[in-house]
Order: sequence, then structure tokens, then C-alpha cells
Amino acid sequence: MYDNFTHKCVNIPKDHPRYESLMKRERLAEFVKNGLMTPTGLISHGRGEAFDYLMCERTTEAALEAEKAAAAYLLDAKRPVICVNGNAAALDAARLIELASETNSKIEVNIFHRTEERMTALIRYMKECGAKDVLGEDPDSRIPDLSSDRALCTNDGIFSSDVILVPIEDGDRAEALANMKKIVIAIDLNPLSRTSRMATVSIADEMSRALANIIKYVKELKDDAKERDRILSQFSNDVNRKMTVDEICEHLSNGRK
Repeated sequence: MYDNFTHKCVNIPKDHPRYESLMKRERLAEFVKNGLMTPTGLISHGRGEAFDYLMCERTTEAALEAEKAAAAYLLDAKRPVICVNGNAAALDAARLIELASETNSKIEVNIFHRTEERMTALIRYMKECGAKDVLGEDPDSRIPDLSSDRALCTNDGIFSSDVILVPIEDGDRAEALANMKKIVIAIDLNPLSRTSRMATVSIADEMSRALANIIKYVKELKDDAKERDRILSQFSNDVNRKMTVDEICEHLSNGRK
């Protein structure tokens, strides 16, 4: 995942038990340094990582169910869109692009602390990573009832989408998109957040793990509409979120490592 990433922290051995986490932190810090992320994005990442600790840094059964539902929704969508912000681009641009390709989804950059420089840099970075087309730089629409710059979007992308994947927690926009009657798929390690509560499908999993699983299920379900219907008919986000909280409580009470 990090083979092409030039980082200064060269003394982290690959057999370090926290290697992946430490390398992600270095990558995020590099993105801040280069202006693709704001420092507050580091706080957001740390908050999510804390919940990952509570889930033993693994994909739970509840997350797997949510990831299957996410795959089914993306495959059934007529106008799917994958949103990208600085954190998401830093953590796993390659899998975001792969998922977009597998599901014929459009990619749109949408950020809270919006500047022309950051938008241009993020779109250029996604294209350098292999994205053929990235929307967001020239917004022509607004998400209703959203006062921040995240309301700025494109009609060809977010505004006219029917299913939208929102990686990393984003409560205000998730709620506004839900109010537009869109299917909102959120990747947010905090099952109690407003993002998780507002989403149609909230995935409490680390982003790279979640994307890898969704891609796997997309490939498995691509030619099986009947199974997709079964998965979606049985999925309840409220039940799934409760399962996640129950699993966290079980890990804590049992003292699992």
C-alpha cells in the first residue's frame, strides 16, 4: 500500500506491530504538509482510530454485513458517486478508484475547508493515482440545507446521484444527502456518530479494510441480482449499528486483545 510513498520516518521496521497504523499517520502528516489536508483532518483520523482499537483493529461481523449491503446498493445504482476528501485520498486512493471502476461510479472531490488550491491538488493527485475523470473543481449545484462549502457540488455527480459513498465521518453532509432521499453509504468507525445514524448503510470499519471488502463483494455479486435483493431486504442499519456497539462492549468486558 505504501511502496510508492516517500516518507521521512524510515526507521519504522515493517515487523512493527503498529506498522500499518504508523505509516498511515505519516502519510496523513505528509498530506497536511503538502496542503492536501488540513491539520483538523488529523484529529478526525485519531478519533476514528480510537474506535478501531475498541474493535480490536479488525473487521467485525456487523461491518461485513454492512459492506455486503454497500456492494449491493452500488451495483443496483443508476448514478453512483464516490466522494473523496483529503483523508480518504491519503488513506487509500487506489482502492477508491478501483471501487469506482468496478461499479461504474463517478468520483467527486468534496471538502469542508475548500480552497481552489486544495481542490486542484486533490483532483490532480487522484488522477495521478489512476482516476480517469474526477469531478468537483467547477461546481454548478448546491446540496440543499447545507451552509458550509461542502454544499458545493456538480450536477453531473453528487447532486444527481442516487447512491453515494461517503468515506470518513461527515455528519452534516450525510444528513443533507439523506434528506435528498439518496442512498448514503458511510464509512465511519464511530457507530454512534450522526453520520452513522443518518446513513442508509454505515460501515464501522477502517477505510482500507472496508473498501477491500466492498470490492470483493462487488465482484461476487455483480452477476447475482437475486442475492443482492436478498441482502438488501434483510439489512437494517439500526440493527447493524447495535451489533457493532454490542461487539465493542463484548470486547471490553472480555478484555480481548
